[in-house]
Parts: sequence; C-alpha cells; structure tokens
Amino acid sequence: MAYLAPAEFVTKMVDAGESKLLMSTRDTLIRSYMAGAILALAAAFAVTVTVNTGNALVGAMLFPVGFIMLYLLGFDLLTGVFTLAPLAVLDRRPGATWKGVLRNWSLVFCGNFAGALTVAVFMAIIFTFGFSEAPNAIGQRIGHIGEGRTVGYSAHGAAGMLTLFVRGVMCNWMVSTGVVAAMMSTTVSGKAIGMWMPIMVFFYMGFEHSIVNMFLFPSGLLLGGNFTLMDYLIWNEIPTVIGNLVGGLTFVGLTLYATHYKPAAKRVAH
Repeated sequence: MAYLAPAEFVTKMVDAGESKLLMSTRDTLIRSYMAGAILALAAAFAVTVTVNTGNALVGAMLFPVGFIMLYLLGFDLLTGVFTLAPLAVLDRRPGATWKGVLRNWSLVFCGNFAGALTVAVFMAIIFTFGFSEAPNAIGQRIGHIGEGRTVGYSAHGAAGMLTLFVRGVMCNWMVSTGVVAAMMSTTVSGKAIGMWMPIMVFFYMGFEHSIVNMFLFPSGLLLGGNFTLMDYLIWNEIPTVIGNLVGGLTFVGLTLYATHYKPAAKRVAH
C-alpha cells in the first residue's frame, strides 16, 4: 500500500474542495442523494447486526462498509463538504467563493436528506410488513434510539444541548479524519483501512452524525417512536449539523491546512 506525505494529501483536500464547488447542481444532488441513501442503509445494517447479536461493537465494526462504499463511488456527504469546500476559498482557487460554499452545503444537505428519507421509508415498510403490523425488534430499537436522542437530551435542558453539540463536534472530527485518511493512500485497500478506524470509533461512541440521523429519526417517527418532528429538529438535527460543521472544519480541515499546506516559517536555530 502506497501512502502520500501530509503536504501531498492536504493538496488533494484543497483540490477536492474546489471540484465540489464547481460541480453542477444536477451532479451535486445525485451524488449527495446516493450518499445519504447508502449511509442510511449502512445504519440500518448496523442496528440489525446489533439487535441480532446483542453486541453493539460488532455493529460498529461493520457500519463503516457503507461509508467506504459511498466514498469509493465518489458520492458526497454533508460532513465531508463541511471540511473540504471552505479550503478552496481559503486557498483562493478560481471560482471558489463563500456563496458557492453555502450553495454546495445547501444542495448536499437536501440530497443527503432525500436519500436517507427514501431508505427510512423503505426500511419502515420492511420492519412492519407494509405497515400491516407492529414493528419488529429492529424497528422497535430504532424508535427507542429516536426517543433517547431527542427527548433524552431535552430532559437535561441546556446541559443536554451542550452534550448534543459536543457529540456532533466529536463525530465529524472522526468522520472527516476518515475522509482525509482515504486521501493518504493510493490503493483501495489502504483507503478502506484508513476510513474504517475513525468511522468505527464515532459509531460505537454514540456521536451524532447529521446524515445518519436523517435516517434514524424519520424512521423512528414512522415506527411509532415517542417523540415529535420538532423534537427531532430542535433537539437533534439542527445542533448536530452545527456541531458537525465545527468539528470537521476546525479540528480537521483548518488544522491540516494550517500546518501542512500553509506552515509557519521555520524557527531559526541559535
């Protein structure tokens, strides 16, 4: 497996950010829709594995297959473009503007949500035999996840909101590390291994990923979870999106850009 030096893969990060900003609306929506759908299916798979084995670690170990698939297929997640797109503006790439960044983020959000919602509806049909009976064990687990990670946070007030936000930050610190780790390698196996580790960490630790939640919480509502749409938006999705933005851009994008792409002048030895 061949690996790139830090300055080389950070250059790839900036290049990737530029390409995402210049992508057409059609392609951005298609790629983000497929990313949201594949990640949602991976989340359903991981919950299924956890329920059937009784071991959450096994589910977390297998969840990254979805992330790896969508990355290798060239699809886009909101968490990734949060980290990459601003770097093209900071580097003053031609055509890269903050207006373009906001456009890209908005389109990817919509595409991810549509893809995740599609899978949420499909899986709810499967878990209930077309809504003809009560949800099976997996459907019930998803409903309970939705309750614990909405009204569970709101029960703690401001402390719950802070916890939710920090979990969002930590999540995209790990997820964006996975995106960057894939750029370090020039082989498929190297990319897969690089992505696997941080994605497994975020999932097992229960950090909040805005696109995974676009599947879990609409699914929970469809499957009878005891929370509302406003609970989901206020006490999960919106703070999670903000936390994901802060985590990916601050702890991955800007730090790597600053120290490997635009390092400070070397200290003069005395």
